[in-house]
Amino acid sequence: MEKVNQTFFLSHGSPTLSIDDTLEARQFFKSWTHKVLPQKPKSILVISAHWDTKFPSVNTVLHNNTIHDFSGFPDPMYKLKYEAPGAIELGKRVKELLMKEGGMKRVDEDTKRGLDHGAWVPLMLMYPEADIPICQLSVQSNQNGSYHYNMGKALASLKDEGVLIIGSGSATHNLRKLDFNITNGSSIPWALEFDHWLRDSLLQGRYGDVNEWEERAPNAKMAHPLPEHLYPLHVAMGAAGEDAKAEQIHTSWQLGTLSYSSYSFTSSP
Repeated sequence: MEKVNQTFFLSHGSPTLSIDDTLEARQFFKSWTHKVLPQKPKSILVISAHWDTKFPSVNTVLHNNTIHDFSGFPDPMYKLKYEAPGAIELGKRVKELLMKEGGMKRVDEDTKRGLDHGAWVPLMLMYPEADIPICQLSVQSNQNGSYHYNMGKALASLKDEGVLIIGSGSATHNLRKLDFNITNGSSIPWALEFDHWLRDSLLQGRYGDVNEWEERAPNAKMAHPLPEHLYPLHVAMGAAGEDAKAEQIHTSWQLGTLSYSSYSFTSSP
């Protein structure tokens, strides 16, 4: 079994990514197996911003159904399906690692939940065959960045087992500040400043600063009024290890304040 020596943080932007071919990010996700990760993983663990629970939870299902957890979008989006197999074994392994390595007292299993749009929208473009088993892990918005970083650290050994670890969130996420008059591709200064701070911190390996982003980043509360869209980043970062090298693998903008900045973290040998 081939090891996976990278973890990823993907900004999944708007659910319209599922149908809108004008979005630059859509082309990035579609080019995934050619340009980013040609290696086919054994299974995929997705930490999505759209599953937020009091205690860490994994979904242990045979088949993933498609959750359309968004409202007010065009009808065709509600007909999209991404029915990848579940990864029950991986879910149980995640639970075991979080408790043994991460010292978590409680990890729940959800035996009904499928994939939310933070998982299936990007994966539908990246792995359209839907033939790789997928498990989701929830975030805890009542916790902080360091908590999620440590959660990732507890899961690091999964890479040696051929598991692709993906944090799916958003580099910026303030839906009240979207600008519907701006041309796609342009960004608003406060959002760009946060996005650049995040990029520079990651590329310089200042993971401690990123863990404390609420104190250290410019416009932190404007970029993320709530933290759940950044926490998947901390998990991916932690799972790659302290000496991991970050690389920005994509950046683009939608509606002025929604960044698609995405990163890979390559573990040091």
